[in-house]
Order: sequence, then structure tokens, then C-alpha cells
Amino acid sequence: MSEQRQVSRFPVRFRSSFTSINVVGGEGRVLDLSVRGCRIETATEIHVGTILELRLYLSASEPPLAVSKAVVRWGKGKSVGVEFVSLAPEEWSRLRHYVKELERQSRPSSPAADS
Repeated sequence: MSEQRQVSRFPVRFRSSFTSINVVGGEGRVLDLSVRGCRIETATEIHVGTILELRLYLSASEPPLAVSKAVVRWGKGKSVGVEFVSLAPEEWSRLRHYVKELERQSRPSSPAADS
């Protein structure tokens, strides 16, 4: 049974770090990002259901985006799929803005825009 995605995912490549109280901690590389979650590639073993606190390093010029609560929904090889559950309002705003910018950049430019 496959579930249809309701939000767009965008390929990205930036560093992340994560912690879970008394369970796991480590770093990884974010490979896909949406407003609902991301895919992280990591050498750290993280079990499905683990609740994480994430830091997403979107750029070198800004502080990391803080996700106060994220849940690991799936794992395959060295990748895990993470759903964002709780972010501070200003962090939600930053995330939405960042994803909207990715969406804008991924659209092909129209011929009318070039003239």
C-alpha cells in the first residue's frame, strides 16, 4: 500500500545534527526537504519511532533551523525519513520561506519572463 504525497519534496544537500534524550545523537546530511519533513543520510543508527531534536544548517550565513520535535517515520540503509512535529512559530516561518524559495527555483522560467 503506497501513500500519495501531499506536499512537494525538494532535493537539497546540507548538514544536520540531531539528539534524542538518552537514545541517540549524531550528524547527517539532509537530502530531501519539505515543509512536513526531510530525509537524512547518516551513519548513526536511528530506529523508527525515535523522537529527535534537529538542527538544519540551511546556510553558512544563518543560524541553524531548530526543529524542537521530529519523529523518525522510516529507515532504509543509511537514510531515515523524519516528520517535523513541533517548531517554534518563527522556525515554521523560516522553513516555509526556505521551501517556497526552493519551489520557485525549481520551476522552469517562462519564455515571457526572458523577453
